[in-house]
Amino acid sequence: MGKYIVKRLLWMIPVVLGVAVLIFTIMYFTPGDPAKFVLGTEATAEQLDAWRIEHGLKDPYIKQLGNFLVDTFIRFDFGESYVFNTPVMSELMTRLPRTLTLGLLCMLLQIIVGIPLGVTAAVHQNGAADRICMFIALLGVSIPQFWLGLMLVLLFALKLNLLPAYGIGGIQYYILPCIANAFGGIASQARQTRSSMLEVIRSDYVTTARAKGVSERNIIWKHVLPNALIPVITVLGNGFAMMLGGAVVIEAVFSIPGIGSYMTSAIANRDYPIVRGSVVLLAIAFSLVMLIVDLVYAYVDPRIKAQYENTGKRRRREA
Repeated sequence: MGKYIVKRLLWMIPVVLGVAVLIFTIMYFTPGDPAKFVLGTEATAEQLDAWRIEHGLKDPYIKQLGNFLVDTFIRFDFGESYVFNTPVMSELMTRLPRTLTLGLLCMLLQIIVGIPLGVTAAVHQNGAADRICMFIALLGVSIPQFWLGLMLVLLFALKLNLLPAYGIGGIQYYILPCIANAFGGIASQARQTRSSMLEVIRSDYVTTARAKGVSERNIIWKHVLPNALIPVITVLGNGFAMMLGGAVVIEAVFSIPGIGSYMTSAIANRDYPIVRGSVVLLAIAFSLVMLIVDLVYAYVDPRIKAQYENTGKRRRREA
């Protein structure tokens, strides 16, 4: 397994490099002049041209891309913000814990709500509980996150005055953003759990366990669910990526000073270093999460772990 972990870590290099090249290319060809956003409409043509030269925007595409890759992956420097003249790396490190806290809380909510919903729907297939759970899942995949966030603010913050509407502070500040951001992931988790459970619940060993008098509760939670977890874990890993992507909108709705709101304002101001640094940092975070998901596969299903161990032994024999 050690070699597998190293291999996956090495695979992260081309993935993150590809993301960096892609976001740089997109921002390079995006219409708009950062100089005009920073200096304003009253700046002269000479001032605008001098600012572009100072920030390397007059250089050819290849040279700009090379400088960006060297600064990012060799010097670990995302540059300075065009608008605020502050180091992007230090600002991202300040905001990253808030975004990760939001994403992890949403993923936890997806687990503790989505999986039981899916299990309940599968156990009561075609019954009232199944229809209710799937109706909730349908709402989850249909309702936009920003609209749900606004409705939650109107109800719980403005009408009932139970929770804060915006800002950052204690755990109460994360309740509404997490519900709004995780609702779609809960729906996907419930649907996938139900589908996986229904496939496993018809297996021969489940029929045998029932014939031996094993209680239905033990069958569902100790035999069926563990064997149905592989696709469920996949959805969970992808759900974390969705949470990070949704944080761009949710942080703007709830005025959370995280990476999402930082990047949103930077896009509007054509602040390229912030946008590029934020995307690269989120790509690294997502790659690490997917590595953890793959390791959880081996823990949940011993056959996967045995497969990697047998492959290593076969290679040593051939050598």
